[in-house]
Amino acid sequence: MPIQKQLSVFMPNRPGVLAQTCAILSEAGVNILALAVHDTVDNAVVRFLVDQPTKALLLLEQEELYVLEQDVVVLEIGNQFGELTRICQALAEADINIAYAYCTATKDQDSGCLVLKTDNPERTLEILSR
Repeated sequence: MPIQKQLSVFMPNRPGVLAQTCAILSEAGVNILALAVHDTVDNAVVRFLVDQPTKALLLLEQEELYVLEQDVVVLEIGNQFGELTRICQALAEADINIAYAYCTATKDQDSGCLVLKTDNPERTLEILSR
């Protein structure tokens, strides 16, 4: 259950912008491990987990995109009902706030991946490692 660097990229919410951004990363050999897009009317915040966050950060800043780097907790979790409840309850009992989260799994997978942004990633990892 590592803590990883996530890049939040603020970009125009228009057709082709995400494709261009992904192309910049892939052409430089940066693999996108996870992606979440949060839209507003004119802009979007795109959250990336990549295999080379420092390289990706530099590439995106060269494109004059505004990029924030945050620590997030990345968990492999069982793909069964109640798993997210258990995680959220454990963090609530430890008074740790979940600012946001994203996850994925298909119904045929035994496990999925959960990305958590909390106010204290180290403590989050400690609580969920028990």
